[in-house]
Amino acid sequence: MNTPSCAQAADASTPATRLLALNRPLVIGHRGFSAVAPENTLPAFRLALTAGVDLVELDYHHSRDGVPVVIHDDTLDRTTDAVSQWGGAKIPVASKSAADLLTLDAGRWFSPNYTGTRLPGLGEALDFIQRSGMTLIERKSGDAATCVELLRKRRLLNHVIVQSFDWDYLREYHRFEPQQVLGALGPPSKHPDGRKLTPAERRLSPIWLERAQSTGARVVVWNSDVSREALSAAHRRGLKVWIYTIDEPAEATRLLDLGVDGLISNNPAIIWKTLAMRER
Repeated sequence: MNTPSCAQAADASTPATRLLALNRPLVIGHRGFSAVAPENTLPAFRLALTAGVDLVELDYHHSRDGVPVVIHDDTLDRTTDAVSQWGGAKIPVASKSAADLLTLDAGRWFSPNYTGTRLPGLGEALDFIQRSGMTLIERKSGDAATCVELLRKRRLLNHVIVQSFDWDYLREYHRFEPQQVLGALGPPSKHPDGRKLTPAERRLSPIWLERAQSTGARVVVWNSDVSREALSAAHRRGLKVWIYTIDEPAEATRLLDLGVDGLISNNPAIIWKTLAMRER
């Protein structure tokens, strides 16, 4: 079994590490409570906090002027009114300034009840969530230094958890701030040599665990293609394993039976209910 690093031992009392130490599966709201409110918006985050999630997950991209803005896609069309405002199609997030992005309506696409809901900046979202909860930040684009500096200014290092599918980003982040709890999202889209993964290679395996841990990550965040053996191997390494995106009770139960450490869901209330039924 792997022993804790000096960095892990030094920060054992931080909110992020205390969360990892809980002796139960974590419930994580995917883009907030996105089953009932527009994803990656303050209303979705508010409802996730009301539902008692352990973590509110969100995504961010950098604007044209380098400001982290909370949105999942790298284009604006699906979840904002950018097309009606500016015309065209597949408008990249990175083509607009933060000031422009923050004028967009990010709620009407979901329901007329949310008309006027804006995209939040990452700083605004953190200020909102961290008052009563904890944020799982997923970086979609942008350099590590910007995120590190934002968290340092707000004194939020290890009061949040940072994850990414880009394992080079995680390595860079770990060099800047080795105590920050990181999550390695997978499976990666390609091998390090550029080859496309086969279906069998997309399963969580000891090789992926070794590579994930080499980034500095303490959590592996994977799809549902996991086995009891892979989870046991992760736990022997001192890694936690969270699974995305689980919205069905039967699938949640299967994964909990295998021993996963957390479930990411668009509907965290379903996960809480599933956990409660298991305790009967």
